[in-house]
Amino acid sequence: MIDLKTVLVPTDFSDTSMVAVKYGAALASAFHAKLCLLHVVHGGIGDDIINAATLGMLTIAQQSAAERLAEILTTQEKGALKPEYVVRVGAPDVEVVEYAREHDVDLIVVATRGRGAIAHILEGSLADRLVRKAPCPVLIVRHPEHEFVMPDQAAS
Repeated sequence: MIDLKTVLVPTDFSDTSMVAVKYGAALASAFHAKLCLLHVVHGGIGDDIINAATLGMLTIAQQSAAERLAEILTTQEKGALKPEYVVRVGAPDVEVVEYAREHDVDLIVVATRGRGAIAHILEGSLADRLVRKAPCPVLIVRHPEHEFVMPDQAAS
């Protein structure tokens, strides 16, 4: 039997990732699981030399991301789910996988943009990298998605 205790949804605040948030919130609610919304500020960090201006920009980006994360869910969803909001700096795939390992995440729900074949070959996708590296199952949500249909409405 599947027992989800923690659902992680990485978001970049795009319309597509908001669909993943919707799915993640629904799954967390259905399984009475903890919902974690994660945004990774891609700081381009890799150099040993980081100047004060770069650190200042990263701090502003982190604060902005934290504010945006807190606005994603409705007041009702926040009350019911009591989500955790996390902002990290680094490469999105690395940070999502690290968070999933550190917090024993049971499911990652991530969006895919469904880009063309050339863009996919050249850049790959976060979803692809997560499927290969994540320590848990990954649910990939495409946009536009099929809307949730309540069972009593399915017959109409």
